[in-house]
Amino acid sequence: MQNFNYHQHTYRCGHADFAMEDEGYIKEYIKMGFKEIAFTDHCPWKDEVDNRPNVRMKYSERNEYLDNINKLKEKYMDKVKIKSGYEIEYLPGEEDNLRELKDETDILVLGQHFVYTDNGDLNIFDKGEVFTDEELIRYAEYIDKAMELNIPDIIAHPDLFMNVRDKFGEVEEKISNMICKSAEKYDIPLELNLNKIFKEIYYKGKGIDNLSEEQKKAKLKDARYPCREFWKIAAKYNVRVIYGLDVHHKGQIPLFNELVKLANDFIGNETINKLNFIEETI
Repeated sequence: MQNFNYHQHTYRCGHADFAMEDEGYIKEYIKMGFKEIAFTDHCPWKDEVDNRPNVRMKYSERNEYLDNINKLKEKYMDKVKIKSGYEIEYLPGEEDNLRELKDETDILVLGQHFVYTDNGDLNIFDKGEVFTDEELIRYAEYIDKAMELNIPDIIAHPDLFMNVRDKFGEVEEKISNMICKSAEKYDIPLELNLNKIFKEIYYKGKGIDNLSEEQKKAKLKDARYPCREFWKIAAKYNVRVIYGLDVHHKGQIPLFNELVKLANDFIGNETINKLNFIEETI
């Protein structure tokens, strides 16, 4: 079973658990027997490209963020390996700023949440906005370009685009192949993200729900993301795959094994068994 996680947020992003300090997460990982973790909070934008409230830390906060992680690295070095990092998005014209973030950290996770429209605005996946086929293809092109430039170490939730689509059709198949082909070419792992499953089944009303197995399956029955079809395509490529907790809340880490099982059941064992999951740290 995977004993590392490279997708971990903090209260600084504005939409994670404000009652949970960085050290509190580390203690949960140690109890679970994890050997390596990375803090990859939503990156600050030097140019304030994405200035929505409660989405990411300010650029001025990054030094405090990194200093605290480095202190925790030393404090817990005999119990768990801790890496510093960010969850980033790629945008044309921001390459130098992204490289600056890469240079000051150990790991970058690319979680593409938006693309530029033809008008130069940001179209954002988590706002429920309509995405044209062209914008979805642009999403895959952005991910490909970031990998070509050797910016990310991991591609987080590559199937996130299904949040804005009603069904998996020709365009969705095309961009899935584009992403998987690039991941194979540049040998960059794809993340099977567990956060949506956690939120759908457990995290309601700021607490952890206890549902029956039947209730859990009913909650996920019509889910579009994680996307079964995407991972069926990924299974055809020689790509490395990891699970990502995408932690935002207390109580999420202890559910790791249960969330993996739920994800596997949802995607289907036939597909899961064909995916090249890595068990060694990257």
